Amino acid sequence: MTMLRRLPLSAASLLALATAAPPALAQIRNEQDRARQDLAAGHVRSLREIEARVLPMMRGAQYLGPEYDPQARAYRLKFIREGRVVFVDVDGRTGQVMGESR
Repeated sequence: MTMLRRLPLSAASLLALATAAPPALAQIRNEQDRARQDLAAGHVRSLREIEARVLPMMRGAQYLGPEYDPQARAYRLKFIREGRVVFVDVDGRTGQVMGESR
């Protein structure tokens, strides 16, 4: 009987998780789609090109991944070094580093 009582709770928990995740995933998906569109249109450089410029400058740091800002046409690369998060902002059009923040 207790197993039957737990089942609806578990199903409800799974349903709550499933409905909570899509907005975040949709935002990431939209970011990726915009980056692809801007790349195809020649507005920005590829992420691989941006990473090839920035990663060698960040020796000793662990690369956590990129974000893309379609309004600014800029990439934000996220790193962790000595327990601190470091963001490197890069102009997607030129590939130039615009700044670093901690």
